[in-house]
Amino acid sequence: MMKALDSGVTGLQSHQIAMDVESNNIANVNTVGFKYSRANFSDLLAQTNQIATAPQGSLGGKNAVQIGLGTTINSVTKIMSQGSIQNTDKNTDVAIQGDGFFIVSPDGGNTYKYTRSGDFKFDAAGNFVDNNGFIVQGWVRDPKTGLVDATAPISNIQIPPGLTTPAQASSQVVVKANLSASTLITQYSPTYETSPVTIPVVPATTPPTFTAIAGDPVNTNGAPASPEDMGIMFDASGRAFSLASAATTGTGPGTGGDGIFISTDGGNTYAEFRYTSNSADVGSTGAPGVATSPLKSDGTASTNANVYYFNTTKDFQLAVADWVTTNALNEHGTPAVTGTSPGATVNFNPQGKLQISNQAGANDLSIQVAGIADTNTVKNDVFTSEFLTLSGNITAGSSSAKQSQSVNAATHSASIDVYDSLGSKHTLKIDFRKESSNPVTGTSWSYTVTVPKPANIGGQAPYENILNPAGLISFNSTGGLAGYNIPAIDFTGNNGSKPNQSINLNFGSINGFDGITSFDNPSGTSGISQDGFPGGDLQGVRIDQSGTLVGSFSNGRSFGLAQIGMAKFANNEGLTSDGGNVYLQSANSGDPIIGTAATAGRGFMQASALEASNVDLSKSLTNLIVIQRGYQANAKTITTADTLLETLLGIKR
Repeated sequence: MMKALDSGVTGLQSHQIAMDVESNNIANVNTVGFKYSRANFSDLLAQTNQIATAPQGSLGGKNAVQIGLGTTINSVTKIMSQGSIQNTDKNTDVAIQGDGFFIVSPDGGNTYKYTRSGDFKFDAAGNFVDNNGFIVQGWVRDPKTGLVDATAPISNIQIPPGLTTPAQASSQVVVKANLSASTLITQYSPTYETSPVTIPVVPATTPPTFTAIAGDPVNTNGAPASPEDMGIMFDASGRAFSLASAATTGTGPGTGGDGIFISTDGGNTYAEFRYTSNSADVGSTGAPGVATSPLKSDGTASTNANVYYFNTTKDFQLAVADWVTTNALNEHGTPAVTGTSPGATVNFNPQGKLQISNQAGANDLSIQVAGIADTNTVKNDVFTSEFLTLSGNITAGSSSAKQSQSVNAATHSASIDVYDSLGSKHTLKIDFRKESSNPVTGTSWSYTVTVPKPANIGGQAPYENILNPAGLISFNSTGGLAGYNIPAIDFTGNNGSKPNQSINLNFGSINGFDGITSFDNPSGTSGISQDGFPGGDLQGVRIDQSGTLVGSFSNGRSFGLAQIGMAKFANNEGLTSDGGNVYLQSANSGDPIIGTAATAGRGFMQASALEASNVDLSKSLTNLIVIQRGYQANAKTITTADTLLETLLGIKR
């Protein structure tokens, strides 16, 4: 009978413990990161009155006769299931989705505690702390490398109040663009302006020289520009001239090469401009042969005339006055024309128009322009129409001049702000200009880099702010980058910043298509970037899924300032509670395995969120009923045993 009383007492005691556990669960239903516990019942050692016997002969075996001595709570288990994630309005709140614990320290990292409660904040000293004042552990940004090294030992996370970031000088400009290889373009600029030259008097033996005007802003470094190749020029509507060179020596108008023909008396006297890859004496009887090799506009021999040799059936000539001579129009067509009006001049004006002036001429000029069209020729209407507006009369001494349509070069520009060591901003502009085109080897463009004065990038005085000489970028026949010859510039701001700042120009991979290309598409810049920035003040901190504290600065830059460490254990249930929502490592939890979020089985972090308690209130209230009934039943066991004892004692009466 006494065993029944004892068993009832153990039942009461065990259910009381279970009630304590469940009450604690219910009390922490709103505790951030709380994990509920479960009381585990176990029976006590049973008293054996008779042992079990094995079957013997015809007698069967018997089971043991054992009487239990009650129950006990042999363990209380932490249930580490995921709590629901609740969004908050505080950007330093962090929730863990998955396995792992935040690491905090009350003594500067000498000892560690672990928690699932991510209700963090910054204190007055910039320490990242929990509600206990324990400092969150992790890794901070190395000011020398600018990186957060998550392989180093963890330490206190501290972000000093009023943090500023120094300026970073630009060291690279990356350009992604296309320079059009099309015969119809939308981006172009007039050919370079030239100084007027006097039309030579018959018999001329040397073409006059065109010289770009020094100081003209469209010319490289303000210095005289090299003559441009007329074969790759475009008309006023952006249509390509597509000039072909002569194949044979011509003996009169209409033979060999692209050009135009201008007559002063209905065609009996003429001179011509031709785009040719071989010299020719083209003229009336007795006219001198003036070219022994293809010439540029400055009278020098051309080295790349044959690059534009397409066929032998297209030819246009320019003729003025009473004689004919060859001026091989490989580049600016130099009109070696007319002896009928000494003092007349010809030049390209600022709008890129070929201009004939007779203001200082001695005689009247009557000009007619036509494309060559004979048995050896196919008309180039685009090129011819460009010069039709030259037709007409110019009286001697007239202030008016005859002009062609504008002759244009394919161009494209891109610009970006770069920074010096003080964080001062300078607009760097890159101007591209088409230089050559070949159906086999591809195209090439020059590029000039310009920065505002007083900055200096090595140009010739007084144009130190313009790259000198201009660079050259070339493309292969597939439009891929074949190479470029100036990969970097030396920049000096002349404002107290560090001089000779090297800025790399990254135009892409050689033979690749990841930078600048030259396809039959419109010219355009799809991307341009640089790596410099001015100084800035910290304006805010956000936390990403890896636990990185990303600082946002007033200069528009954002980068990682620190990263929250995370620990995982072989046995989470083995951790011991230490109050204040923190746990301690125990002998049965295993050692902490520290690393970053979302790696090696650790969960990821969610900012502006907290993990709620995983207590299921409906389940806990149900358990209260079960525990209550269990307690009542055990109490009934005791009262029943007591009644039986009273009956037994009544026998004596």
